[in-house]
Amino acid sequence: MINASEMVAKATVQPALEALPSPDPLPQIPINTSVTCCFVLSLLYVASLYVWNTKHNRDHPATIKRRFASVSVVMLFAPFFVWQFSSPELLSSEPFSKLLGLRWEGLWQAVVIPYGLTMLLFAGPIFVNCQNESIGSYFDLDYWRGCIHIMWVRNHVMAPLSEEFVFRACMMPLILQSFSPMTAVFITPLFFGVAHLHHIAERLSLGVELSTALLIGLFQFIYTTLFGFYSAFLFARTGHIVAPFVVHAFCNHMGLPDLQDLWQQDMWRRVLAIVLYVAGLAVWILLLPIATSPSVYGNTLYWNV
Repeated sequence: MINASEMVAKATVQPALEALPSPDPLPQIPINTSVTCCFVLSLLYVASLYVWNTKHNRDHPATIKRRFASVSVVMLFAPFFVWQFSSPELLSSEPFSKLLGLRWEGLWQAVVIPYGLTMLLFAGPIFVNCQNESIGSYFDLDYWRGCIHIMWVRNHVMAPLSEEFVFRACMMPLILQSFSPMTAVFITPLFFGVAHLHHIAERLSLGVELSTALLIGLFQFIYTTLFGFYSAFLFARTGHIVAPFVVHAFCNHMGLPDLQDLWQQDMWRRVLAIVLYVAGLAVWILLLPIATSPSVYGNTLYWNV
């Protein structure tokens, strides 16, 4: 027997489900085709960073400018893999830009909602930053004049844009044609994590001990892979490349939580910050499936994750 609350729930949920028709399964391509394409794209991306013969380190403006140029070439070339190796049925039934997550419908939601959701995840670090009064600098024009330099552009614009476009917009459509959506969310981040292992060689060239470089590299692989899961999930659920891009840029800005800075706070601030760390994570987990509901973004292609 259905009680009144169940009837109300059905009346509320059913129209929302009917508003967004369930997409048909994507046409399939061989697994070896999609995986090989993603592997080649990863190699091309990493190789583009080292194609230049330079004596400068990665943070030198000359190195950054050259990498901007070579990575841009990879970004222009990467959609060719989606176009060439996707199922002809899929290419004929959907706009190519939609496969890459480039569309207008649900655009502002894809910018605002994932950004706000990720801010909740960083509630603790944001609180600590406020206590250090660094948050006030965001309203200082001189702060922005000083920080908008080529390294800032690399970390907050070019790196998130190029990585999300290649590893999400151009890899996910291929992987989703060979695996279930949830499996695809867990596969593509592995390419993303492995692509960051080249930093081990960079640290060794700077004189860092092998054991230290390997330990840092392992930690970075785990961190980037975990972020890759989140980013791939956002792309599949929203159907927008802008969602993982803005989240990636925000995470690059925040960096890893500074636990030493946390411990230097006064007792009550430290306790409150720890509570916000835990509460932010809990609320993020709770809201993640709701805030990424495909119906909010009009996503009818990849939403069945």
